[in-house]
Amino acid sequence: VQLQASGGGLVQAGGSLRLSCAASGRISSIDDMSWYRQFPGKERELVASISRSGLTNYADSVKGRFTISRDNAKTMMALQMNSLKPEDTAVYYCRATGHYYSDSGEGPTVYGEWGRGTQVTVSS
Repeated sequence: VQLQASGGGLVQAGGSLRLSCAASGRISSIDDMSWYRQFPGKERELVASISRSGLTNYADSVKGRFTISRDNAKTMMALQMNSLKPEDTAVYYCRATGHYYSDSGEGPTVYGEWGRGTQVTVSS
């Protein structure tokens, strides 16, 4: 599975941005998709996740402001970010985890893939 994130940019506090993550490859093997963010000098932290069945989970810091979604074909994931704050400034990464079996039935092979980060900057 390959992931391509897009949609980052510069926005004023209180504004909105929408991040997208396009998946390609073994799309049917994807279980969960998620967004992480990384502040300078810090480890990546989970922002939001969505399961194969559509169950969502959010970090407390973004609840009520961010919405994660996935299309029915499971090829695209989005993160709608509203009421942005300067403390949301970070590099955002999309991630997919899943599993698959080989053509001969061996497995499962469990994987986790990251997309390239996209910078989100919120000015005060």
